[in-house]
Amino acid sequence: METLRITEIFRSLQGEARQVGWPTVFVRLTGCPLRCGWCDTTYAFTGGEAWTREAILAEVAGHGVEHVTVSGGEPLAQRGCLELLGELCDAGHRVSLETSGALDITGVDPRVERVIDLKAPGSGEAHQNRWANLEDLRPADQVKFVLADRADYEWARDVVAEHGLDRRCEVLFSPVHEGLAAQELADWIVTDALPVRFQVQLHKLLWGDEAGR
Repeated sequence: METLRITEIFRSLQGEARQVGWPTVFVRLTGCPLRCGWCDTTYAFTGGEAWTREAILAEVAGHGVEHVTVSGGEPLAQRGCLELLGELCDAGHRVSLETSGALDITGVDPRVERVIDLKAPGSGEAHQNRWANLEDLRPADQVKFVLADRADYEWARDVVAEHGLDRRCEVLFSPVHEGLAAQELADWIVTDALPVRFQVQLHKLLWGDEAGR
């Protein structure tokens, strides 16, 4: 029976994106082909345990909440992720996918809200962005930029304008936690009147870098 490697499944509050603040079950898949300089989930790069999709669905159902986020690592790097996303939707959950955007998103179930984390130069992985994914964006999707400094901000601002991202879906700008000052990024967005949503990582404010939060 096909399995997926899972680092952790836990219930918390969604800390980012459109569903921020909702009690959410997180299914964190193991493994990632990227190595972003500011990554806060390096513990998900290796290890994990093999779970069948049936066991994952049962564990998620046991938490008794509507919202489910499939994350990583990079969840799309694992075979079986696409099937899992569809089955979570079939079970009646409101499902979101957190993906780097380095891998093809076109096979993701259309019921899933895709949160695509485009990598800015400060991450060291901007060359991994799969720009063709932007052509498949839907209004329900979100594109997120995590920014380390002014150079990252200007790069992201230009990408939004060049690709008309704000006309395709919601665009999110976030500061690297304990890297770029949140107020500084907020001031830049206000000064430039950018058509983006500023956000901070709510879970970091509440629980810091504690795993399973």
